[in-house]
Amino acid sequence: MKVSRLILLIAMFLSGSMAIAQGTVEDYRRAYSLREKFGAQNVFYDKVQPQWIEGTHRFWYVRNTPEGRVYVSVDADKKNRKELFDHSRLAAALTRQSGKEVKPEALMLERLSVNQGLDTLRFAFGGHRWMYAVRKNALADEGTLAVPPKERHWMEWDDEKTASPAVSPDGKYTAFIKNHNIYVKETATGQEKQLSIDGTLGNYYSAYIRWSPDSKKVAACKIRPVEKRYVYYVESSPTDQLQPKLHKQEYAKPGDELPFKVPCIYEVETGRAVIPSTELFDRQYEVYGPEWNRDSRAVTFEYNQRGHQVYRILELSAETSQVRPLIEETADKYVNYVRHFRHDLRDGQRIIWMSERDNWNHLYMYDRTTAQPVCQITKGEWYVRDVLRVDEDNRVIYFSANGVQPGEDPYLIRYYRIGFDGSDMVCLTPEEGMHRAWFSDDMNYLVDVWSMVDKAPVAALRNAQDGQVVMSLETADISRLEAEGWKAPEVFVAPGRDGKTDMWGLIVRPTNFDPSKKYPVIEYIYQGPGDQYVPKTFMSYNWWMTSLAELGFVVVMVDGMGTSFRSRAFENICYKNLQDAGLPDHIAWIKAAAEKYPYMDIDRVGIYGCSAGGQESTNAVLLYPDFYKAAYSACGCHDNRMDKIWWNELWLGYPVGPQYKASSNVENAHLLRRPLMLVVGEMDDNVDPASTMQVVNALIKANKDFELVVIPGARHTMGEDFGEHKRYDFFVRHLLGVNPPQWDELNRHQDK
Repeated sequence: MKVSRLILLIAMFLSGSMAIAQGTVEDYRRAYSLREKFGAQNVFYDKVQPQWIEGTHRFWYVRNTPEGRVYVSVDADKKNRKELFDHSRLAAALTRQSGKEVKPEALMLERLSVNQGLDTLRFAFGGHRWMYAVRKNALADEGTLAVPPKERHWMEWDDEKTASPAVSPDGKYTAFIKNHNIYVKETATGQEKQLSIDGTLGNYYSAYIRWSPDSKKVAACKIRPVEKRYVYYVESSPTDQLQPKLHKQEYAKPGDELPFKVPCIYEVETGRAVIPSTELFDRQYEVYGPEWNRDSRAVTFEYNQRGHQVYRILELSAETSQVRPLIEETADKYVNYVRHFRHDLRDGQRIIWMSERDNWNHLYMYDRTTAQPVCQITKGEWYVRDVLRVDEDNRVIYFSANGVQPGEDPYLIRYYRIGFDGSDMVCLTPEEGMHRAWFSDDMNYLVDVWSMVDKAPVAALRNAQDGQVVMSLETADISRLEAEGWKAPEVFVAPGRDGKTDMWGLIVRPTNFDPSKKYPVIEYIYQGPGDQYVPKTFMSYNWWMTSLAELGFVVVMVDGMGTSFRSRAFENICYKNLQDAGLPDHIAWIKAAAEKYPYMDIDRVGIYGCSAGGQESTNAVLLYPDFYKAAYSACGCHDNRMDKIWWNELWLGYPVGPQYKASSNVENAHLLRRPLMLVVGEMDDNVDPASTMQVVNALIKANKDFELVVIPGARHTMGEDFGEHKRYDFFVRHLLGVNPPQWDELNRHQDK
């Protein structure tokens, strides 16, 4: 009996089915220690963020050296670098005048600006503004920093009721709003004149008044507001009082009524009103503008149709009141208006416009007179990301794009220049990697910083005409990081659900990885449309993946279909189908990884995420329980009818219909048969906390077992430090099959 039991234990050990010291106090201690070991302080000569000095070919940046921070300036023409100032002298002066000890190697000059002569610095330090004359070593305290005005919360719809009065270009008039109407006041006499007479509390004129270039007309939108929706939060444990606080936040949700805007024009001298027909912009999600044309004969505005299947650039004639389309973008699913770029050329005849109409995001040249495209400027199976500069004098566009180079990660961004007619496209940042560039004012030079998840950052000064390296700046030193045991994550590529389209992701292993052992797999998911989420740049410590792997897991992340920057068709999988979440691609990718790496145990796969990832991780265990065995879901937008209007109407469409119900974890909660931990911040002002609580209610009604963690005072969060520990314990318990260490036991070990 004893022999049989011993044989059984040995067999279990050799099979890898036992935890083999995974999920122990030592594992937790080591996992938490990686924040420090792999921290930024062990990487040097990285984080180059140059600041070009206006009107020059000089810039400054901070060198992150083993000895400390060094501010340096670079002269691109002379190809030399020197210290921007004497750090010891400035540190001594700051110590003396601020009363705070400042070490030369630890200078932190916030909001630093440098004059063209490099001899005067202005910066913020210790709550004050300072001016430092470099050559004279003279430091002047210019007073306390002004308290910045409170910004409008990003969920609040701009009512356009307040703005500074608008002065006419010739200075003769000032336009303003009074009693909901447009008035002008003559500068010389102070005499006021009412232009509009129909503004009311329930249909008022915008305070954003635009003067025509010839100073003869004004334009503004007349706005019909709607009753706003609000979300309410109870802050249970405020820091400044014993009793709870009730908070109120404007929060429009899918299907809610929206304001209606009508661009209007008024002639100042005659009072003539130009009020257009709304036929071409009558189903508004939003109207942007108006903006005057250079000839003062018309205004241009943009119309985003509710449901996002039509987007128009419209022109309203100040002479005839006729509205005509200059550009019309249509789609059977959605026009991705967040990819917006428009540039009206100075000649008043042409517009550069960005569109996904050929399945890829590209630039087009339009003729304003014919309202037709003249040419497609960029083309190919790749994706324009951002336009940095339109150089009309030289007929050149500077832009970034991904996917141009075949045979490599299609998400890697490079920078390019191209002629207005689509000719002479030049790559300015040719090395493989994820690039970020800063151009000089005249576009003669650029500073380029590039890296990959497994390649440390490199910085160089380049010629912005041909991309040639003018001067090497920095190469990051990660030797100390590697001495601490750091290993780069692996970039892994495998086909998705269709068996042919490559999905790109990351595999993170523990530092004590042993390929002879078996490791459960945990997926970190954020799969929402509108971006791609798998890291592409170097990071020494990935907050969501590095330490979790150290407990004895292989942690993975992948961008599946429904995410952005591959093609329109690739992203459109999400349309009216957010419940898909790319999970069929994720499953295929994880299976392919496990086939290559048998130590990945895909009989024990967990998943976690926050926000859209919170929705998707719960969705995974509800709809794919045979693959995903446990889920941790934080602040999930579990029912898209409960979430913010702009995100959900773009991807799920308008009006609200059965597609919203199909994507709801509330509706599918009864399907739960795997461990689930739900986490929510009680003050989440991004996703309505009620979205999580309604899942909780549905699970209770379905008599399902689950765990709920509410973080008092927290906003939109993965769970903060408390939630992170809960997440570790959750997966150790349900995937490793062992009881995690007691928290007080772990604290005792950490204190040693």
